[in-house]
Amino acid sequence: MMLGQGETNKLAVGGPARHIPVLLAEVMRGLAPRPNGIYIDGTFGAGGYTRALLDMGARVIAFDRDPDAIAAGQDLVKAMDGRLSLVQARFGEMARVMREKDIAGVDGITLDIGVSSMQLDQAERGFSFRADGPLDMRMEQQGKSAADLVNELDETDLANLIYRYGEERASRRIARAICLDRNTKPFTTTAQLAGLIARLLPAHGKDIHPATRTFQALRIAVNDELGELERALAASEHLLRAGGRLAVVSFHSLEDRIVKQFLAQHSGRGRSSSRLLPGEIAPPSPSFTLIGPQPINASDEEARLNPRARSAKLRVAERTSAQAFSHSGGSYDPLS
Repeated sequence: MMLGQGETNKLAVGGPARHIPVLLAEVMRGLAPRPNGIYIDGTFGAGGYTRALLDMGARVIAFDRDPDAIAAGQDLVKAMDGRLSLVQARFGEMARVMREKDIAGVDGITLDIGVSSMQLDQAERGFSFRADGPLDMRMEQQGKSAADLVNELDETDLANLIYRYGEERASRRIARAICLDRNTKPFTTTAQLAGLIARLLPAHGKDIHPATRTFQALRIAVNDELGELERALAASEHLLRAGGRLAVVSFHSLEDRIVKQFLAQHSGRGRSSSRLLPGEIAPPSPSFTLIGPQPINASDEEARLNPRARSAKLRVAERTSAQAFSHSGGSYDPLS
């Protein structure tokens, strides 16, 4: 997640960055990048993490689903003389892309989960209810939009989506109202949907619009954000060399829970130290070691300057030399 327009810019390699990533210093400390190391920035955005890595002499393969972000980064690619490669793909596809590039391992991976402020700031992308725009929310600008989900899902499925991905307690009321209204006029704009929810619900707080959770739920569903995060974490385990670092910044409980549980499982946290029973299969050796207290939050100063940093949580782990956990039998094989 990036700072919005109007915040202080940081001069970096390749020119000024329009936005500064949340927890930039903490992410760089966590990654501990070294000159000539190979690093993956799974969420290029405006290039904030990538620029910081390049400043430290690293080589970077940066991913972004959004064609606008890839196009905007081409000048930086040219300025880096081969040290930066931009890939238009989901970060859940990083294992496949690295295989195609014949890169067997990397020294660090960073992921900044969720929508970028550039997307939020563009009303025509339909991510935000702060300015009216089409009800879109597609990071890749293709596939089913938020309007498609709102207008096509039946009431039960829509309510379940809003509850699961938005943790919205009033999901059934919202879904019922949407289904009644769309019979008269389909939902096509962010203001139309936000206005309906605002009429239904009181504000959650001084700075929180009643539509916030519903918009979050639609965005996550449209872009399969939680599935992509799970695939990226699994791929990271296979791609990181021993001693390589993983740094993940999340912004809400659904994302953070996935990261926390993955790292707990793969670091052996909470595992019993008692002897195995006869015939009991030994668990795999930990493939990650947690680095420092978890999670790392934004400082009071950063949160004051950038409200979007208030909910940010950073988790950092180091890859061990143990074999990657088997993902066979699960829903995803990162090397397939």
